[in-house]
Amino acid sequence: MASAVVFAYSSVGCECLSVLLRRGVNVKLVYTHDDDPNETHWFGSVYELAKSHNIPVRTDSPSEEIVRDVNPDVIFSFYYRSMIDMKILDAAPLGAFNMHGSLLPKYRGRACVNWAVLNGETKAGVTLHHMAARADAGNIVGQEAVDILPDETAHDVFMKIIPAAGRLLERCLDDILSGNAEGTPQDESQATKFGRRTPADGVIDWTKSAREIHNLVRAVAKPFPGAFTFHDGRKIMIWKTRIYDEKSNNIPAFLVKTSDGIIEILEWEIV
Repeated sequence: MASAVVFAYSSVGCECLSVLLRRGVNVKLVYTHDDDPNETHWFGSVYELAKSHNIPVRTDSPSEEIVRDVNPDVIFSFYYRSMIDMKILDAAPLGAFNMHGSLLPKYRGRACVNWAVLNGETKAGVTLHHMAARADAGNIVGQEAVDILPDETAHDVFMKIIPAAGRLLERCLDDILSGNAEGTPQDESQATKFGRRTPADGVIDWTKSAREIHNLVRAVAKPFPGAFTFHDGRKIMIWKTRIYDEKSNNIPAFLVKTSDGIIEILEWEIV
């Protein structure tokens, strides 16, 4: 039976850890994160899942000595939020593999789904790849795409990403455990990288197009911090919008003119 050390967080972490356990992988140790009290916790708990299976779980900084003492065959990272030292990754003879929330080499970095929705992409997905010294740059073992529909929020898309990650790991696991998952190098000419988003990034620029504003709103809609604007000194959260179509039978809600059209404000909140 192959053994593993798993670094994981969020619902993708839970989904992929569950796949390993279902497939009989001996998960000897799990590293996860303490939840941020300032963050909305809408996702699954890797900590609780590991504990329920009597797996040792740690939330401190990863230790090369501890991981080497565990002597894993393979290391996995599933939505773990920190870079892992190469000395730790080299401790596993079968390699170290990460589940990333985009179709690499596009959207390396943080908040992949949010950025994809914000940029008006029609596809998102997950990539299982070898971990390397540079974030999200290792050989690709497998990918699975999901659609992004025009009015879907980042949360809607993320709910598709969760099962896609499980299916992808399931397909690739035999090759990984048999040492036959060399993968394909990424095309660096196609690589894009995006950083962490903050609540302040949700401010709406009304000089932009209706589509750009709509994309921002759905990219940061609940449970994320939200898009916002100001009126008469009051902050207004914009939670749901729609591109206004005069030919539709929809009864318009609150309409705002943008640089190239009109956007409907369907849900808002004064805070």
